[in-house]
Amino acid sequence: MFIVDDILFQPFISILDAIHTLAVTEMYDIEAIQNELKENQLLYELGDRDEAEYAERKAELEAELETAELAHEQLDNKNIQIQQ
Repeated sequence: MFIVDDILFQPFISILDAIHTLAVTEMYDIEAIQNELKENQLLYELGDRDEAEYAERKAELEAELETAELAHEQLDNKNIQIQQ
């Protein structure tokens, strides 16, 4: 019975795991957040963004980056439990 279960359900579980990994990777894209941080800094240095707006956006992006790094760390450990 266990052999039949492994044959029937293992491919399904592998596909779900791959979809889950892709979803977490897409949802918590560290590189995109880092690029937004650089863009925010550049806009501030060029004068297109005032200091208050820059600081607010920077804090938001740093929080997102921390969450993304936590998600990727937990994904590597196969233990996803994201709370915001």
